[in-house]
Amino acid sequence: MDDNRWQTLMADFETHLRAEKDLADLTIRNYKADLQPLHEFMCAKGIDDMRALDRITLRGYLAWLTELGYVRHSVSRKLSTLRTFLKWLSRKGIIEGDPLPKRGMMRLPKRLPRFLSQEQADRLMDTPDTTKPTGLRDQALLEVIYGAGLRVSEASNLRVTDLNLPTREIRVRGKGSKERVVLIGQAAKNALSLYLRDGRPKLAGKGSDFTLFLNRFGGRLSQRSIQEKVRRYSIKAALPEGVHTHTLRHSYATHLLEGGADLRVVQELMGHATPATTQIYTHVTNAQAKQVYMAAHPRARQDGEGE
Repeated sequence: MDDNRWQTLMADFETHLRAEKDLADLTIRNYKADLQPLHEFMCAKGIDDMRALDRITLRGYLAWLTELGYVRHSVSRKLSTLRTFLKWLSRKGIIEGDPLPKRGMMRLPKRLPRFLSQEQADRLMDTPDTTKPTGLRDQALLEVIYGAGLRVSEASNLRVTDLNLPTREIRVRGKGSKERVVLIGQAAKNALSLYLRDGRPKLAGKGSDFTLFLNRFGGRLSQRSIQEKVRRYSIKAALPEGVHTHTLRHSYATHLLEGGADLRVVQELMGHATPATTQIYTHVTNAQAKQVYMAAHPRARQDGEGE
């Protein structure tokens, strides 16, 4: 479904939420945010008609959310919003009936997250053609996503001013606009330095702001473009089918743990809550995190270089 039709549908749905359900502005924004991945899924699968959202397709959508790394709680919330949206579509006559079961949750697939071996990750990092500005950008992008365990949204929203290359730190805005400082290794630092020196200036235009990763028109590299680049480079690197941006995030965590990192440190670096039902954050000092990261991540050092 194209963006214009989707935005028109969202505007009508917002009117319904505001006028008939009397929901607060913040709640309405959350509803619309929860539905945005559905639009991305429809675009990715070439679905142009809401009537195509049958039970099988919607189960595929939930599995897609899981593959992207959304936790069960987040998927459940999006499912609740989807129920409200589909009931409204049905009442409007846009779809026939409600394709979701009337009771109980749809069973979400329990899939182990995929991750790359260290050799596969190295091969992927070396795939972009760094003789071109876009290749310098793409190598820096891959190094940062894998080297810092970023979500695709976090990578897309990075600004040049978020970088502190001398200390190998990047300020990241994660879910819920929460900020954290992540660490990168020598490989990512080198790739970013080359991109900032030889790549980004050739991509930037008059209207470019401080966005770090630019497209060929000088604008922000979108999340969808980043996902497509990871997919394309993974094919070029002869990696297993189904590698996506979150595969790099899973690989980051797996390789840190394999290198001896404490689980609490990894959770802090990734901006994750603990698995406990209380969902409290376990804090570690920046010094602890940096020490563990530099010792554990396979690309924290390169060619024997130190800090």
